[in-house]
Amino acid sequence: MAKRKPIKNTGTPDELRDAARGVRLHKAMADAGVASRRDCEALIAQGRVRVNGQTVTQMPAWVDPKDDRITVDGEPIKRPSKKKSTAAKTYIMVNKPGRVISTNDDPQGRKRVIDLVDLPIAARLYPVGRLDAESTGLILLTNDGELTHRLTHPSYEVSKRYHVTVQGRLTGDDAEKLRKGLYLAHRGKPGQAGANVKRAAAAEVKLLGQETDRTRGDRTAMSITLREGQNREVRRILSRLGHKVRKLHRVAIGPVKLKGLALGEWRMLTATEVNMLRKAAGLKRPARKP
Repeated sequence: MAKRKPIKNTGTPDELRDAARGVRLHKAMADAGVASRRDCEALIAQGRVRVNGQTVTQMPAWVDPKDDRITVDGEPIKRPSKKKSTAAKTYIMVNKPGRVISTNDDPQGRKRVIDLVDLPIAARLYPVGRLDAESTGLILLTNDGELTHRLTHPSYEVSKRYHVTVQGRLTGDDAEKLRKGLYLAHRGKPGQAGANVKRAAAAEVKLLGQETDRTRGDRTAMSITLREGQNREVRRILSRLGHKVRKLHRVAIGPVKLKGLALGEWRMLTATEVNMLRKAAGLKRPARKP
């Protein structure tokens, strides 16, 4: 097989520009359990990743994870075994409370979702998607990098369902606008300047009820399902319609529903739930039993 032509990239050492070397750097990092692919891209853009002693700040960059020395903040990532890995994957469901951070890396030292999990391996797990600090509900934690990628990347269209309470009375016309889509400013990938506009549309919207309170005013409860998640998308599209979100609670990711957990509690996913997720993400091979 002929080698691909090297890609010019001023933030990548010359020897890492050849795609024939192996896999993309952010994928190798995610497979080693550093973080999700998206978070690994951010770490690279921040200049925190070095390969064989050289800093990489731009992508694409290709590495051989078995032979190259890859470090994040000076700490080497775990290299894959030369033999086929038989390590079991871990899959955890968490009911995230408010004021808890989804990301594993928080310079402000706030409480993180992984801090709620009482397992020795918790530090090597990373979240499937994010919820902002004010939001609550379903977060999945795993060390399965491929499944995480498929559940979070828009091209696989795995649904996320939320129960939302907004200020004011949401009408049927408002629900139809959410289904058709609204345009939101969309930032580029880490390391890229500027922003563009991207349409955000709900796959499904259901009005669950409305109430009037003399003190709080009108409020509307609804269920909204997304298949392509942008940053704080639910809050932003409802704000475009003039409705402030008062409560946002994620209740499902694909076919897996949040159930049996109080806020702040966690449990292992069942084998059935893991295989349901894998099927929804287009992964045919059954997972090892959690």
